Amino acid sequence: MIQLPQDELHFTYARSSGAGGQNVNKVNSKAILRWNPTTSRALREDVRDRFLARYRSKLTVDGEVVIMSDRHRDQGKNASDCLDKLREMIAAVLAPPKKRRATKPTFGSKQRRLKAKKEHGEKKRNRRFSAD
Repeated sequence: MIQLPQDELHFTYARSSGAGGQNVNKVNSKAILRWNPTTSRALREDVRDRFLARYRSKLTVDGEVVIMSDRHRDQGKNASDCLDKLREMIAAVLAPPKKRRATKPTFGSKQRRLKAKKEHGEKKRNRRFSAD
């Protein structure tokens, strides 16, 4: 697993939306994590390229990934939830994708396809109006 240096992760906190009663207006429990994968020292080049390609839509103009969490009422739990989300994103691109191996259709599948085409054409031919 990849260890991200603590100085690359930037947390900010904001007031959370949703339930919380009177406390919701006083406590900044929503965690916002910012991390820049393009300048990260922890990622190998191939992992970085796959990360940037897969999560291009989640990057800001500055190239940062912004992950938010207000699932919990506790600031620490929301921060660890952000880290879990980031771990899942990185884990999804760690392994290189498998190469597709080209295969040929079997003889039986070719026969079934041609039989279905003939039946479909016959069905359409039977719909035609014959002028006798």
